[in-house]
Amino acid sequence: MSKVTNLNQIRKQKARADKRAEADANAAKFGRTKAQKALEQAEADKARRELDRHRKDD
Repeated sequence: MSKVTNLNQIRKQKARADKRAEADANAAKFGRTKAQKALEQAEADKARRELDRHRKDD
């Protein structure tokens, strides 16, 4: 015989898993300290300056 499944439980489990995945993505995206944000911004600025220095004038 086959196992009886409660579709409401499966739906709720899927919703919880989706919510957890979204929370993890948001934590990775927004959950940084001010120092980490400043460091990333400084690195991006330095990379942009280096790229601009190597650009040829037309």
